[in-house]
Amino acid sequence: MNPGDRVRVDRADRTYEGVLLPSSTDDHLVVKLEGGYNVGIDRDDADIDVLESDVYEIDGADSVGSDEASEIEFDDDLPTISLISTGGTIASTVDYRTGAVTAQFDAEDVLRAVPDLAGRANYRGRVVANILSENMEPPLWQDLAQAVHEEIENGADGVVVMHGTDTMQYSAAALSFMLETPVPIVFTGSQRSADRPSSDNVMNAVSAVEAAQSDCAEVLVCMHASESDDSCALHRGTRVRKNHTSRRNAFETVGAEPLGTVDYDSETVDFQRDYQQRGETDLALEESLESDVELLKFTPGMDPAFLDVVEGSEGLIIEGTGLGHVHTDLIPRIEELINDGTTVVMTSQCLEGRVCDRVYDTGRDLLEAGVLEAGDTLPGTAKVKLMWALEHSENVEEAMQTSLAGELQERSVPWE
Repeated sequence: MNPGDRVRVDRADRTYEGVLLPSSTDDHLVVKLEGGYNVGIDRDDADIDVLESDVYEIDGADSVGSDEASEIEFDDDLPTISLISTGGTIASTVDYRTGAVTAQFDAEDVLRAVPDLAGRANYRGRVVANILSENMEPPLWQDLAQAVHEEIENGADGVVVMHGTDTMQYSAAALSFMLETPVPIVFTGSQRSADRPSSDNVMNAVSAVEAAQSDCAEVLVCMHASESDDSCALHRGTRVRKNHTSRRNAFETVGAEPLGTVDYDSETVDFQRDYQQRGETDLALEESLESDVELLKFTPGMDPAFLDVVEGSEGLIIEGTGLGHVHTDLIPRIEELINDGTTVVMTSQCLEGRVCDRVYDTGRDLLEAGVLEAGDTLPGTAKVKLMWALEHSENVEEAMQTSLAGELQERSVPWE
């Protein structure tokens, strides 16, 4: 009995049938079931029958610990795409020494995990981090921006960043401000892991590579456009938001339609809106950030003392209600923060529309206290922008009210 054999395992009153995978210990079996999921079974409690031998080739089953260098044939007729990993599930593979899922891969590992990528481009692989995306931090944004800059400087025709979905919108916004790019930088990820039949990893990765060869030299997020496997949407990195916890088409462009789409069957990339053309901008990197910036959501009944938490911070983004309001009792404390040197910027917790603090008395009082308006900039994007602006702008108020990377739209209009 060897990895790759099809087996039937009887345990108690349950029967499992599938392909035997390598296991991290001699005490347990790992079987891949027909539905795509894996199950671990204690060997001592199981009766095992081999139904068929060597029916499935297990990548890595006989190469654990191998130091052999990856070799990928280079095709002069294909563009070069850099694949950069920060973690997440999109191209993760099983480390059979530990049984854990790992995203530490080179270009060959990516092609093994997503074989549909083969023949579409020449690939270079690079790992910046191997973390859950909720553990992403500003210093890692800087590392990522530097890595992307180096890859483009070294001749990459496009960059695909593989990233966990939970904080992808923040990282995409960060790179949008830190980098001027002559080529596409495309973020993608996977809502559902590769061992699930409904996984979106293959289509998202393939579509991202296609988008990275397009003429749109911006930071994009490429994820499913619908629940079906028909197309991926291309969202501008400063206007995208994850709006569902687990749906495959969780990502949406807020306040507008996506910049474009990638048709999965025809492998075509189409754009519906204006974008920065490939080669129009010289490569530049301004990666320094002021990390002491917080994001606070106002809710009814909030104690003004809650603002003590951000006392001494360099910046504060507030998600206000409606047009950008908070309870009037908070305004004196906000003014104190501003007088002590904290830059306070108002956004709205509404999904669409823009801040306008000139309509009601509360808004006017906030403006008089020194609060800056962020228009229709998304709160998360506003936080990243303020972190960047505090380091790079002589006039932070002007910067926050100017569109630097497509984050601030000229008008807010209904869109369906």
